[in-house]
Amino acid sequence: MLGASATFAEGDDVIGPEQRAAERRFAYRDLTAAGIALLLVAAAFVVPRLGNETMTAIVHRSAESVRDFADAAPLFGFRDVHVGWGTPVAIVLAVAVAMWGPGLASRLSWRHLTLGAWLVSASWAMSLAMVDGWQRGFVRRLTSEDEYLHEVPRITDIPATLDGFTERILDNRLDSWTTHVSGHPPGALLTFVWLDRIGLGGGTWASALCVVVGASAAAAVIVTIRALGDESMARRAAPFLVLAPTAIWVAVSADALFAGVVAWGIALLALSARRAVRFPATAGVGGGVLLGFGIYLSYGLVLMALPALAVLVIARTARPLAGALVGALAVAAVFTAYGFWWFDGYVLVQERYYEGIASDRPFRYWAWANFASLVCAVGVAVPAALPRVFTWPRLKELSPVNVLVVAALFAVVIADLSALSKAETERIWLPFAVWLLAAPALLPRRSHRFWLALQALGALAVNHLFFTNW
Repeated sequence: MLGASATFAEGDDVIGPEQRAAERRFAYRDLTAAGIALLLVAAAFVVPRLGNETMTAIVHRSAESVRDFADAAPLFGFRDVHVGWGTPVAIVLAVAVAMWGPGLASRLSWRHLTLGAWLVSASWAMSLAMVDGWQRGFVRRLTSEDEYLHEVPRITDIPATLDGFTERILDNRLDSWTTHVSGHPPGALLTFVWLDRIGLGGGTWASALCVVVGASAAAAVIVTIRALGDESMARRAAPFLVLAPTAIWVAVSADALFAGVVAWGIALLALSARRAVRFPATAGVGGGVLLGFGIYLSYGLVLMALPALAVLVIARTARPLAGALVGALAVAAVFTAYGFWWFDGYVLVQERYYEGIASDRPFRYWAWANFASLVCAVGVAVPAALPRVFTWPRLKELSPVNVLVVAALFAVVIADLSALSKAETERIWLPFAVWLLAAPALLPRRSHRFWLALQALGALAVNHLFFTNW
């Protein structure tokens, strides 16, 4: 017969009386943190609609421009209550992952888990995209005149394009790049040019590339956590990485492509650091190549240095650093040799940024509303888990999930304070958000179904109440 000091187990959680009392205290913190996050989101939606011009999301603009750029603030999109043929598919997937995802994640072989996380993540993203329809939600997402594909037919000489890229960054010139091309280094544009060159041109193939690579970030994150020595937490994180509201912007934005590329760069660095592959030096160089290419996809991805540093700290080694630097510098050398100097582009893009809508987006609102957008993207389970992330014993022992999440949080804070990410952070911060999605692994296993259900509900609500621009 079990006495007062008995313990019980659920999955791999074994909890005694003292631990149970501590767990109840943590549960209150979880719910409090989630509540604060929801209040932040509510405030970000309400403030622009108070009628106070000094606090609206867009100022000094016509009513039509306000509708175009702030109708769904803090999200970038439009209020549009709608359903589509993707709705029942998304609901079925959400129920299946919430009900059976945690159990399957703990039992599947590692290979099946990683492939499954990739596949189900892509399926969840596509089901949400199909709520908006095949054309509106997928094919035409990357074909507007502001997007990369608009410039692809005009690229006839890649070396000449690189050599003269910075000359076309500033606005109000006859040959100025479109909004997204001018706002990023040339690697982003070249990716879609190369896709077109191999016969996979047009919106369908471009969107498919973003979804496939973006969805693979779920696998990359769990591979990283396992390589750093915590397979149990990797398995616990998998359902949250799969059933994430970020999927709304994985299908479809180019930032999903960026997120996938740098996530695998971090994963290769972790595999190299722990010598978990046959050729760790090669993995280190490969990680450097991907991370190096990342900063030629988006200027802001230089902040991926923080998760990369976190990997080395967790692994307690700097061994892969030399190879990673070789890989990253090789990428930089190629772009520089062809005439694109990254620092020139970075300086000019800041000027272009404030030539556009950024000048009418007040930092006094977006400084905090950016985080409301991030909550919409990562779901309420992430802020709920933050009290468990910032626990000194786990940080002191360099727990992979805790340290990686803290590194990603520092990255978004720096990005926010730069004032170069005013609005649209639900997609711009995707490369950092995918690492935050590991945080709910720290929540008690018996609560995972509850939090997964909330994650799915949040994603479904956003996708059915708004038409997001990305």
